Amino acid sequence: MPMPEVLQRPLSLPVVCAPMFIASGPELVIAQCSAGVIGSLPSLNARPAGQVRDWLARIEEELGKLGATRPETPVAPFAVNLIVHRSNDRLEDDVQSCIDHKVPIVITSLGAREDINDAIHGYGGIVLHDVINVRFAHKAVEKGADGLIAVAAGAGGHAGTQSPFALVREIRTWFDGPVLLSGAIAHGSSILAAQAAGADFAYIGSAFLATHEANAVDAYKDMIVAGGAGDIVYSNLFTGVHGNYLRGSIEATGLDPDNLPTSDASAMDFGSGGNTGAKVWQDIWGSGQGIGTVTRRQSVSDLVGRLRAEYVAAQRSLAQRAGDFPTASV
Repeated sequence: MPMPEVLQRPLSLPVVCAPMFIASGPELVIAQCSAGVIGSLPSLNARPAGQVRDWLARIEEELGKLGATRPETPVAPFAVNLIVHRSNDRLEDDVQSCIDHKVPIVITSLGAREDINDAIHGYGGIVLHDVINVRFAHKAVEKGADGLIAVAAGAGGHAGTQSPFALVREIRTWFDGPVLLSGAIAHGSSILAAQAAGADFAYIGSAFLATHEANAVDAYKDMIVAGGAGDIVYSNLFTGVHGNYLRGSIEATGLDPDNLPTSDASAMDFGSGGNTGAKVWQDIWGSGQGIGTVTRRQSVSDLVGRLRAEYVAAQRSLAQRAGDFPTASV
């Protein structure tokens, strides 16, 4: 399967930025695309619902101006995330907004629908779908997804439990289209590792939470900077779907992160916080396990610059080690 044209555009890094509830808004997306990586946001972040059209118009206008003033520097395309679940009562309106604005990349989560994929394809857009295992990956492709986002262990927010190496390899035994890898990627060497494992792009979210442009409160950003993999708790209590959250945010609500009850997965709810009295994403903060490499707040531009320097250094180091390693003749 050939790589879709929109994913062949020059980028500063092979990175798609994950859409993050509340934190991803037009400011963050514009900064990400300006830095040469594909930015994204969940349509549900725009409230009231009609605001998503204003956001898309603003992103299009600002990125268009930027591309005209600096044609020699890559300005990446952007993506919109749609929650394809029966609990999302504004899905159809948000799909129509994507159609009207010809959003180049649509990311679908928590359900795959052929009619939605066909609608996006109708204007030339592509669809990337979140999956946590091969069974869901097959379903997504059968329903028309153009690419797969392998959400492996350690990813922020809703995430799976499989090793990234196992998940990507199993997908690659039958799927030759675009694959993005998500799960604890917050360093340039991890981007290179994702490609070595068989992915085309790294899918990065949590590292951008501590950027100036992220719509996150100061305490959230500070917790990301201070945290590490040991500060992440995996639970399905808050939405009915298993996800990774910051231990400190759970403790702040009066809950014991080491003794959380299990939620009824059939009663999926993305706002109630599992009837804990806390609001998920607003009070209970999502995060992946890779935040140990996030040591300070900084701009998106500076973060992407750091990731690129680490990526290039990792390439050089790998080449050096490969040259030093004796290989037996066959």
